[in-house]
Amino acid sequence: MLLGLLVLHAVLAVVAVPLGRRLGRGVFALCALAPGAMVLVGALKAPQILGGSPVTETVTWAPALGLAVDLRLDAFSLIMVGLVSGIGVLVFAYSAWYFSPRPDLARFAGTLLGFSGAMLGLVLSDNLLVLYVFWELTSITSYLLIGFDDRKGSARASALQALLITSGGGLVMLAGFVLLGLEADTFSLSGLLADPPGGTLAAAGAFLVLGGAFTKSAQVPFHTWLPGAMVAPTPVSVYLHSATMVKAGVYLIARLAPVFAVLAGWRPLLLAVGVATMLVGGYRALRQCDLKLLLAFGTVSQLGFMVTLFGVGTPAAVHAGVVLLVAHAAFKGTLFLLVGVIDHQAHSRDLRHLSGLGRRMPVTAALATAAAVSMAGLPPLFGFIAKEEAFAAFLEGELGMLGAAGLVGVAAGSVLTVAYTARFLWGAFATKRGIARRDLVGPAVPRPVPAFVAPAAVLAIFGLVTGIVPWIIDGLLAAGARALGVAAEAGDLALWHGPTPELGLSVIAVAVGLGLFAARGRVERLQARVPDLPSANGAYRNAIAGLNRVADRVTGVLQNGSLPTYLSVILGTTILLPLPALLSLGAVPAPDTLAESPVQIAVAIGITALALGVVRARRRFPAVLLLGGVGYGVAVLFVLQGAPDLALTQLLIETLLLVVFVLVLRHLPERFTEAHWPLGEALRRVLAGAVGVFVTAFILIAGAAREAPSVAAFYLQRALPEAEGRNVVNVILVDFRGIDTFGEITVLVIAALGVAGLVRVCRQERQEPVGVEPEPAVQEGSGPEPSGQVRPAVGPGGPDGSDGPDGLGGEAGRRRPAVAGDPPPGLKWGEH
Repeated sequence: MLLGLLVLHAVLAVVAVPLGRRLGRGVFALCALAPGAMVLVGALKAPQILGGSPVTETVTWAPALGLAVDLRLDAFSLIMVGLVSGIGVLVFAYSAWYFSPRPDLARFAGTLLGFSGAMLGLVLSDNLLVLYVFWELTSITSYLLIGFDDRKGSARASALQALLITSGGGLVMLAGFVLLGLEADTFSLSGLLADPPGGTLAAAGAFLVLGGAFTKSAQVPFHTWLPGAMVAPTPVSVYLHSATMVKAGVYLIARLAPVFAVLAGWRPLLLAVGVATMLVGGYRALRQCDLKLLLAFGTVSQLGFMVTLFGVGTPAAVHAGVVLLVAHAAFKGTLFLLVGVIDHQAHSRDLRHLSGLGRRMPVTAALATAAAVSMAGLPPLFGFIAKEEAFAAFLEGELGMLGAAGLVGVAAGSVLTVAYTARFLWGAFATKRGIARRDLVGPAVPRPVPAFVAPAAVLAIFGLVTGIVPWIIDGLLAAGARALGVAAEAGDLALWHGPTPELGLSVIAVAVGLGLFAARGRVERLQARVPDLPSANGAYRNAIAGLNRVADRVTGVLQNGSLPTYLSVILGTTILLPLPALLSLGAVPAPDTLAESPVQIAVAIGITALALGVVRARRRFPAVLLLGGVGYGVAVLFVLQGAPDLALTQLLIETLLLVVFVLVLRHLPERFTEAHWPLGEALRRVLAGAVGVFVTAFILIAGAAREAPSVAAFYLQRALPEAEGRNVVNVILVDFRGIDTFGEITVLVIAALGVAGLVRVCRQERQEPVGVEPEPAVQEGSGPEPSGQVRPAVGPGGPDGSDGPDGLGGEAGRRRPAVAGDPPPGLKWGEH
């Protein structure tokens, strides 16, 4: 059933593209069927799962290698399924109203559904290697979604940044998985957690896994890709960057922390990274004037909060982390959805230009206020309960001084959360004075249709209801914490626990946070006076620029356009790498038999004569014919040895190559050019002779080194009874070694696509007239701007000068001198 639902996601993602051309925006309803089906299955299986019986499925792929697709739906996975598929249904419904009709909607919907399936597979996987596959699929689909408007340089650059950071962390995580799996003698996630391995290698593997989790969940210093990803359409920001993908790292930490928290350095590392991320994200959110970017940095801060709770691994902290995980998805999903509504209706997200939207859009303002209050941790919303649980976890005293440090960091982060929450509500909905009439956006904004706001209303109402009556979700969250291996009982969640220390901390955080917002003018001036410090975005820029410089130099030396040079490097490497091993074997053994018949000797002499003719030829066409003759001579040897199938293959290949050579000769000079370097011809001869001697010696040594019986007998005996084939060579290619053949076919297909792409680009360059400007990129939202209204220049970089998606700062940001690695004038990052 679980595997079938994953297949359903994949199938609908593929068929959505052709069907979407007819369905228009209705393609989102089609794509919503898959996550809707997953929600239904989760609801039907919930009683069994909450009773302590997970749903498991295993599909054996290669039993001899121990490869299987293991899926497991326990209580914590059920919570994640609710977030992935439940919010997925809402996002697809929202997208149908967010986008105007455009030809690429089907591609967007299919890619978004593909991401949904990949994320679902990630949280259901019970095999570390399968989990890694889905992990990378989320990175790839995220890359495609962030760069959806691929005519914008900022979108391409942001997509590439997200892909490089998250996939780089994924490779580190894969190394950790391999170490853990080998040490535990199993790649089953549940088996590994039930009987965790010990030792240095296992500890190293656990910390390597954290590298992937940190990059995926945007932890300092890998957090820069998440604000940059805000260049994507708002449905992407809602789904990937607030509710699902960014929580993949948190999910992995939550799984591992209760077991590996006892490792030396685990808790200090997770606590330091989580608190630093919470503070950096909150501080940066106070600087933003773009509402979407403000929420992005707020998401970074909240992800740090979750990593802090799950990372320490105590039962109370893990339970609080589960509560916060759900609360954050509800309030942040609501806010992102509503920012998309504002952007769609007002064509601006710049809080310096928005004014009066609270009166013009009262329903939107009310829903945003409910979600923002939950984000700030105020009653009676569910976010308040989550924050109280977090404070209580650190007040237990189980962690000693480490817990005290964590409590101070979380309290400081909560202060910043209240401050940027107030900034968001004021910036989006307040009536502001002193805005020039030409810059004012708000009084004439059309109100959204109810269906456009409905998905946000569902999440906002969820946060309110679960805050007032938390017992309706208490059992699920407690079961989720128990699935992580900690003791948790239902009945702990309540809106009022009396006058407790954690309530006092909440009051202090709210008061100080509102004070920071009231003094926002002074805070902004103070931030402006802070000197520029080295930033993670700057480090990424410099790393990419340095990598490009090194690549340019290496390419200039090794890829100089000379085919003889390329061939010389390949052949020289072929000789030098195995040469030490061959020399260590001593003398080359003499062959037992030079030839089995005089005919073979005659054919060999003919082949040698043709090869000498190729070397002596001065014209290309005769050389090609002679080279083809060498190949045909080898085919004759195959026939003499009783291998007609190999001979036929050789004949076909030689004929095809001969035709290709003849076609290419039209574009080459008639005669070969002489080597300009006096030693060039001599070096070529030496290399050619060395290759011949090496190959001969290699064949003789390899033939004499056989100790085990030939594998040929195995294939001859089993080809017919097991593979039902009489042609043993064909059976080997398509059955016994079918995966190898599939890999070779894949390489050829990729190479063919690359060649076809290069040919197409060359044709377009020849056909395009000079001086034609490209069409402007389609803007996010509902289409063209209203007549006479200019959209303020805000983007993911924000008008306040914060780092933008291309890592070069906002539209109105601080100017800086050009540095090495910057793109040429007029060219943006990602366009070269």
